Amino acid sequence: MDFKHKSVLLEESIEALQIKPDGIYVDGTLGGGGHSYEICRRLSDKGRLIGIDQDAAAIEAAGRRLGEFKDKVTIIRSNYCDMKRELDNRNITAVDGIILDLGVSSYQLDTADRGFTYREDAPLDMRMDQRQTQTARDIVNGYSESELYRVIRDYGEEKFAKNIARHIVSARQTKSIDTTGELIDVIKAAIPARVRAVGGHPAKRTFQAIRIELNRELDVLQNSLSDMIDLLNDHGRICVITFHSLEDRIVKNIFREQENPCTCPKDFPVCVCGKKSKGVVVTRKPIVPGDRELAENKRSKSSKLRVFERRIQ
Repeated sequence: MDFKHKSVLLEESIEALQIKPDGIYVDGTLGGGGHSYEICRRLSDKGRLIGIDQDAAAIEAAGRRLGEFKDKVTIIRSNYCDMKRELDNRNITAVDGIILDLGVSSYQLDTADRGFTYREDAPLDMRMDQRQTQTARDIVNGYSESELYRVIRDYGEEKFAKNIARHIVSARQTKSIDTTGELIDVIKAAIPARVRAVGGHPAKRTFQAIRIELNRELDVLQNSLSDMIDLLNDHGRICVITFHSLEDRIVKNIFREQENPCTCPKDFPVCVCGKKSKGVVVTRKPIVPGDRELAENKRSKSSKLRVFERRIQ
């Protein structure tokens, strides 16, 4: 199956990056290379793009798609949380722009045996990096009821989290839960029929929660966003596209803290904490898809773009 992924907020993010033809840019979530392709088109022979992804299928697809740009492009199989180390290894100390397009690619969702989708029965996998040994099956069958409840409540924002956790633990006492279909049946049994009849797929939030836990998505974002801002040259920009409120909140809060890190009490006449601003938040409100994009790509519905610009004092 070809790696298909329609890049969301493509025009908006490319415009926000303010690409310099001779600049160095990093796509920390390379995917199928949609954003990277548009960056490369705007680079001169001196410009450079570094693409990072942990998914082997994405690396292969992006390599094909970006092949025409030859030496301008370097593709690395890694997690964006290791961006600084990967750049150091290539003697790059600063870049002009970074883009992150978080969440799951359409390819991952549409390739049933990757176990991300709740629309087909497949092994419970959900690994973004298939070199990782732990899978979604290990979480579903290995976590305690209280751990499952925490994950589904916090990462899925699922109001039936307690009941779903209880049903999972009860079901696996008879037989381990091995496939997406088996998990969906357990989730459906835990949610009242009147609730299942309205809204989206009943398993959507629980699947999201397990995926986030397995791939440590929020931890990785929380722990690496500030470091990525430090990698930017003066007036360099970082663009982050999120797909749910938990990611968006992390990005919003970190960008705000980096703009105004002062911890002094408000009534202090001057700052004594010594914490200096790293730049400015370009997007006071997130940029969201327009009507045309929403009509063409329903998966763009929940996407939000936030942009931060580095200012070196």
